[in-house]
Amino acid sequence: MEKKFKSLPEPIYITRPLLPDINEVSEKLQEVWDSNWLTNNGPQHGLFEKKLIDILKVPSLSLFNNGTIALIVACQSLRLSGDVITTPFSFPATPHVLSWNNIRPVFCDIDSVTFNIDADKIESMITPQTTGILAVHVFGTPCDIKKIREIADRYGLKVIYDAAHAFNVEINGTGIGNFGDISMFSFHATKLFHTAEGGALTFKDPNLKKRIDLLKNFGIKNEEEVVMPGINGKMNEIQAALGLVLLDYIEKEREKRAALAGLYKKYLADVEGLTLSSIPEGVKSSYQYFVIRINGKKFGCSRDQVYERFKKYNIFTRKYFYPLCSEYTCYKHLPSSNAGNLRTAKKVVSEVLCLPFYGGLSEGQINEICGILMSFRQGGSKN
Repeated sequence: MEKKFKSLPEPIYITRPLLPDINEVSEKLQEVWDSNWLTNNGPQHGLFEKKLIDILKVPSLSLFNNGTIALIVACQSLRLSGDVITTPFSFPATPHVLSWNNIRPVFCDIDSVTFNIDADKIESMITPQTTGILAVHVFGTPCDIKKIREIADRYGLKVIYDAAHAFNVEINGTGIGNFGDISMFSFHATKLFHTAEGGALTFKDPNLKKRIDLLKNFGIKNEEEVVMPGINGKMNEIQAALGLVLLDYIEKEREKRAALAGLYKKYLADVEGLTLSSIPEGVKSSYQYFVIRINGKKFGCSRDQVYERFKKYNIFTRKYFYPLCSEYTCYKHLPSSNAGNLRTAKKVVSEVLCLPFYGGLSEGQINEICGILMSFRQGGSKN
C-alpha cells in the first residue's frame, strides 16, 4: 500500500518559523535606526517587556538574548548548588545549565501520559544535597504544579520551570509563568512565538528582578560599580523589535495550529498503535508541537521505521527527545542515569514522534501526511 504515494516535490519540515510582513518589520527597524540605540535596555526592549507581562499574565519579567542563558541566570539568581532534580526527557539545555552552574543533575523518571517529570517520584530522590527542582512543561503541557510546589515547600527547595514550549499557556486563566520561583520562556525561531533567538524569565518575587537584571549585564550596577560576576544575556533592540511585530500574529497562528491539530485527530483517531497528544482540561495550549506515540507491535511499524520511511516522501519529523539526556556521554555515569531508574522515559523516548506542525500547512498536506503514515501500518486502515 505504501507504493501508491509519491515523494512530495517540496519538503515538509517539522516546523517553519512564523514570519511577519517584511514591511512591518522594516517600519519597526526604522524606529530602531531613528533612535540610534541598538542594545542596553532601549525603547523597543522596554515596550516589549511591558507587553509580554500583559500577554503572559505575570507580575515580573526579564528579557534575554536566548533561553539557555536565561536558565543559567535563573539558577544563579536562586543560588542553587549541590543537586537539582530534573527530567531526562528534554532538550540538552535543561541539564546543561545545571552543569554550567556546577550543579549535579539528578534525573527523575517521567509520567507516561504528559511526558513531564513524575511528581510522585521526586520526593524519593531528595537528599541533603538537593537544593531545587528543574521541571519542564514538555511540549507545552503543564507539569503537576500543585504537587511539585507541595514537595518544594516541605523540603525548602527552589523550583524552576523550563517553559520553552509553553508560550501563552494558561491553567484556568492563570499564566503558566506564575508557577514555581522562576519560569523560562524560549523565543527561538522554532517556537510558536519567537524573536529569531531570545528568551525571558518570569517570577513573582520583585526582589529577583534587580538581581536577575544585574546578572545578565555583567553584574554592572552603574558606571563605576560591578557588584557581582555576571554574564552578557541582554536582548538587543532588533530582537525586541521583531518580537513586537510578531505579537500581533500569534493568535492567528494558534488558531491555524488548532485547526491542523483537529485534522490530525480526525484522520488518526482510533488507529491501533497510535496515541495522540491531548490538551488537559482547563489548559490553554501553546500548540507548539503535534505529538504521537507509536506502539510498534500494534501499529505494525516502529517509531524509528516511521521516521526513516517518512524521509523517502520528503517529510521530516522529529524524534523528540531522543536520546534521553541521561544517555549523553557527559551524564551517563551519574547514578540517576541508570536505566532501571528511568523505565518510563526509556519507553517513551523510543515511541514519541513529532509530526509537521505549523500554520503554513494546508489541509491537503495534513491529509497526505496522514495517508502516508497509515500506509506504513500493516493493513493500512483504522480499527
